[in-house]
Amino acid sequence: MAIDLTRRRTKQERSMHAMTISEFGGPEALAAVELPDPKPGPGQITIDTSHAAVGLVDVFFRRGDLAGRSGSPRPPFVPGLEVAGTVRQLGDNVTGFRIGEPVVTLSQMSLGGYSTVTLADAALTVSLEESGADPAQAVAVLPNATTAYLALTRVAHLREGERVLVHGAAGGLAAAFPAVARSLGASHITGTVSSQARIPDTAHLDYDELFTGDQFVKALEGRPVDVVVDPVGGQVRAATLDVLAPLGRILLLGHAAREQDIPLTGDDLWAKNAGMLGFAVGPYLHDNPAAARPAAEQALSLLTAGLLTQRIDELPLADAAEAHRRIEAREVPGRIVLTV
Repeated sequence: MAIDLTRRRTKQERSMHAMTISEFGGPEALAAVELPDPKPGPGQITIDTSHAAVGLVDVFFRRGDLAGRSGSPRPPFVPGLEVAGTVRQLGDNVTGFRIGEPVVTLSQMSLGGYSTVTLADAALTVSLEESGADPAQAVAVLPNATTAYLALTRVAHLREGERVLVHGAAGGLAAAFPAVARSLGASHITGTVSSQARIPDTAHLDYDELFTGDQFVKALEGRPVDVVVDPVGGQVRAATLDVLAPLGRILLLGHAAREQDIPLTGDDLWAKNAGMLGFAVGPYLHDNPAAARPAAEQALSLLTAGLLTQRIDELPLADAAEAHRRIEAREVPGRIVLTV
């Protein structure tokens, strides 16, 4: 499904503009190119892209941090897991969409979002027509909120009245969890951030309290948490065991920390009556596409109710390198969206 960057365009083919990565490297590795328009196969659609979300995982892909892992792309490729726009063309056996309909995609491991035309699985695409949702907000928050719903219901099995701890509370992925957890009955939601300077970036989110990563263990003494959302890793991940309630679950959703994890053994988890559960939404939805739509509908209801609104910085598609630079420099208080 990934866009073939090696195929030459013929005179008969219409072309699209895209930002590509021809080799692993810094933000300057992103370059503008002209490519043939993708054509949808069975079960696929193409989208005239209006907005493309930029995330930390895009930076990992660009740098080659995940090279060699299953599903990780190798150059040349067009990055971008999530887009919003309007339906351009329908592939065979696709129903429920019409040409020109406003849509947003969930996280797709086929990538291709940094482009004027995006190829997507219809099963991982959600209509925005009835909701009237703003496309920039939709692409910024709906995929992450869908991830949060799947992670909390299918993996952590969050129960009503449980307490939740969210690391990296100001980050794009983590920011979707408070509203989703609250809708599922969480009684108390604590967030952690890397520094005091990041606390104001969470003011619009539904946290009950915020602490820095070096303070949360002491602050939560005597108040254990049941579910931990951890896209950070490193020292914060290891320290989390100290605040986990018996039969608590730690959701591993990424590794934004610059340091490696402190090794934990099975005996560490056994002695603490604890569980650590990994969840990567792209591969999961690839294998379980039927899970996408019900979860996305739950997330969309929260978005239309105004419970998922985030701060968004918009940059033109041609400034994708600047978007990556800002993310690496930790200068993004919400999410960055590329506009086409």
